Amino acid sequence: MEGKEEDVKLGANKFSERQPIGTSAQTQDEGKDYKEPPPAPLFEPGELTSWSFYRAGIAEFIATFLFLYITILTVMGVVKSPSKCSTVGIQGIAWAFGGTIFALVYRTAGISGGHINPAVTFGLFLARKLSLTRAVFYIVMQTLGAIAGAAVVKGFEKSRNFELLGGGANSVAHGYTKGSGLGAEIVGTLVLVYTVFSATDAKRSARDSHVPILAPLPIGFAVFLVHLATIPITGTGINPARSLGAAIIYNKKHAWDDHWIFWVGPFIGAALAALYHVVVIRAIPFKSKS
Repeated sequence: MEGKEEDVKLGANKFSERQPIGTSAQTQDEGKDYKEPPPAPLFEPGELTSWSFYRAGIAEFIATFLFLYITILTVMGVVKSPSKCSTVGIQGIAWAFGGTIFALVYRTAGISGGHINPAVTFGLFLARKLSLTRAVFYIVMQTLGAIAGAAVVKGFEKSRNFELLGGGANSVAHGYTKGSGLGAEIVGTLVLVYTVFSATDAKRSARDSHVPILAPLPIGFAVFLVHLATIPITGTGINPARSLGAAIIYNKKHAWDDHWIFWVGPFIGAALAALYHVVVIRAIPFKSKS
């Protein structure tokens, strides 16, 4: 274990040249020209002996746990009411998801980067913003946190009520095809991960330093807007851990019938966002050749 606490500005990363995801990613010395940070190594064995690595994983677990706890309870509260007029409705559900992400990313940005979503982690890994070691660890902890969060909700609601109210599980709504559901998940995750890249781009911060930006805010709004658009189609996944946690605890056949959509769609959307950011927006492959 390391003998001293790492600088919190470095967040999940021990090395200063790599930017964490969150408000600390905006920290730049405005008097210096921006330099492209080197890609994160594919494997970084040294992380396994660092407390900051495990602290970051715990932060992802707790954040995803709280995310599922708040959002599934909100969803089930809307489903439970006989009159949608007496509940927060779809708009309230969207606000619950977006607002919770805003709060949790703000809290965990300097510790783990505030991913709280395997699709975000996957997109950042493809862009070489973090190592494979860290990416796998984050996804495992996010998934476990989601399962724990859904399990606590089931404990509060009691098993019978939890099942009658659908457990917050995602599925393609009646009247929509599996292709429509997959497309909604791809585009929705593309919007989210593209926003993550844009909101945390250190070069943009250095160039537009006169325009302050709080990264969790646009990320939370992206989640809110995507939920408004796609709740009627898939219930909005765009987060494989959220979908898996609810499905495991609910554990009914129809929750598993379309479950693959809530992994394949978000991962494709995240890959497209990473490709667009790295190749088109930042043109990094072309810079390396010049």
